[in-house]
Amino acid sequence: MEINPSQMASQMASIYMQSAEQQLAAQNKTSKARSDGLSQLQKALQDFRSSLATLAGKKSMLAMSASLSRDGIATASAGATAQAGSYSLFVDKVATAHQLAFGNIGGVPAAEGGSFSVTLQGGATFNVSLASADVDGDLSLSASEIARAINQAADNQGKVNAMVLTADGQSRLVLSSAATGAAGQISLNTGGIGNAALKATLDAPTQLSAAQDAEVWLGEKGTGVLVKQASNTFTAIQGVTLTLSRAMSPGDAQLQLTVSRNDGDTAANLQSFVDSYNSLLKSLGTLTSNGDGKTAAGIFATDSGVRTLRDQLNSMVRQSIGGVRLAEMGVSASRDGSLTLDRSKLTKLLQDKPTALDSFFSDSNGDGLIKSVRGYLDQWLSTTTGVITQRRDSITRMQDDLDKRQIRLEAEYQQVYQRYLGQYSRLQAMQSQMSSTLDSLNNYFAQNQ
Repeated sequence: MEINPSQMASQMASIYMQSAEQQLAAQNKTSKARSDGLSQLQKALQDFRSSLATLAGKKSMLAMSASLSRDGIATASAGATAQAGSYSLFVDKVATAHQLAFGNIGGVPAAEGGSFSVTLQGGATFNVSLASADVDGDLSLSASEIARAINQAADNQGKVNAMVLTADGQSRLVLSSAATGAAGQISLNTGGIGNAALKATLDAPTQLSAAQDAEVWLGEKGTGVLVKQASNTFTAIQGVTLTLSRAMSPGDAQLQLTVSRNDGDTAANLQSFVDSYNSLLKSLGTLTSNGDGKTAAGIFATDSGVRTLRDQLNSMVRQSIGGVRLAEMGVSASRDGSLTLDRSKLTKLLQDKPTALDSFFSDSNGDGLIKSVRGYLDQWLSTTTGVITQRRDSITRMQDDLDKRQIRLEAEYQQVYQRYLGQYSRLQAMQSQMSSTLDSLNNYFAQNQ
């Protein structure tokens, strides 16, 4: 058999290094699995924390609703601080923004533009210079160039919007207050304008829309409480937001606003907590599973830290806070720890103790379940001192060591390969020499027979 030194050296070096390489491969696999497991754990905890933040943003687990006796006048919504009850309203006026239109403007000599000021009744004022308004350089000012100068005035900052309306061959400058209400009424001081025609036009506007505050009577018109404000978003009733659409007509029946508890949305708030907790529990169960012969064990099956995390969360959601437990809200736990909501029990609790949910989840002292669980999750999720960050740093260090070991193994393989290559190269030379000697002997005996 002819010897191939490089092939034989490669085979022997691979056999020599096999055990060390298999061990390194297994350690790399474990390192990657732990890193992936930490990513899964981090996402599960972050998703749960995000769901808690959403609930915290509602300010209350108890949902309220608001409805109106007629459509088209306003829309209503109720927040957590709204009080159940019925209110009589009369929408006398809606807030409108001031809008002025000016006669045909065009062909004003740029040199006669000068400047003017715009003042709002609320006190804001800004100056408009037309000195550099001739953008196209034709030595005359158009309505569009004047509108541009107004919009770009340094102190305007969107308080007044200028546009050009073209109709019947005429270009009209239109000014609109950005805000509704009487304080947004626009007036011009044209004393600095040099062109008489432009000054006369700006001094004689046509009002398209008045600057008007919204006026709503709480109770009967004329005898109730009148509330005036610049905005059509009406918040005089605690926890209730009315968005006004149109005024009512004289003689119209009062608008009835009804605020009531919304048990459906309240149950949905609690159900969202149950769902997010069950989702987290499922992820933790997969990561800590012992396996059953058909499925592999989870990467944290023997990790006491992750098991403690699961057990601690389980204890926290079952504790009594504000004298209330989840079980009283109709939330029961199965053998695997997952939660189920019985809405009929929740409805009964809300009838007897309407503040029970907020006492448990976010009591007035801020010591409810949401705050305590988010604080505990931060111990794991903090990007500086969190458990996951520390574990990830440990895995990174371990992976660096494994990478260095891989480099050493590759160097060792080359050394072993070169050693075997030398041995088999010498063996090949000996084989070649023996073959040559044998050939010579065969030729000698063949010639002397």
